[in-house]
Amino acid sequence: MRLTRVHVDVPLAPGMELALPEAPAVHLARVLRLGVGDDCVLFNGDGSDYAARVLAIGKRELRVGVTAATPVERESPLRIVLLQGIARGEKMDLILQKATELGVSSIYPVTSQRSEVRLDEARAAKRLAHWRNVVTAACEQSGRAVVPEVAAPATLQDAFASLPTGGLRLLLDPEGAHSLATLPSIEGQVVLAVGPEGGWSPRDREQLQSAGFQGLQLGPRVLRTETAGLAAIAALQSRFGDLA
Repeated sequence: MRLTRVHVDVPLAPGMELALPEAPAVHLARVLRLGVGDDCVLFNGDGSDYAARVLAIGKRELRVGVTAATPVERESPLRIVLLQGIARGEKMDLILQKATELGVSSIYPVTSQRSEVRLDEARAAKRLAHWRNVVTAACEQSGRAVVPEVAAPATLQDAFASLPTGGLRLLLDPEGAHSLATLPSIEGQVVLAVGPEGGWSPRDREQLQSAGFQGLQLGPRVLRTETAGLAAIAALQSRFGDLA
């Protein structure tokens, strides 16, 4: 039987006892209805799963004892960095959730010339917190013990300064020079740029190309932003990563 996994943003070690933060405590006690003596699995993003047992449940507290640590090897040998044009509402949630399940290592949400979503400072902070929760929940479900970084929303130009260096840089473009069949061998890292719902504008493409991005086409059909990136990630993982 697969044990319940929950994320806790605290240091963990075998032998320790702790009161879980409110969100995971409520989830275990009220949603999943675990009782004293039941087992669960905790993770905090350090690459290990921690076996734990419920010791006590109060009105506002759930205490567990950590019994063991197990390193988890579920990270892809291909580090995929997703530069994603911000999509509306549930579309963005879907992209983040499924990209996490498919093994991306980090995500950079960006606005560009044709973006339909514009965020002021307050909304950007709320969206970022929500997106990070979506990614964490996807790790809980998929068994990942390393939580992908979600960067703060930025303009396309500003995001270039924060991107990791090295590796191949690709932008999805129906008229791109590369196809999946003609890509050179990729080892280590690839940065994948996926446009917003309105697509990349000519100015966006110029900026991306100046930053070292090469065009990649996925076939004869134009895909929506919530389809294109996920299809590309799956294809890259299948050819160069860990999807068999």
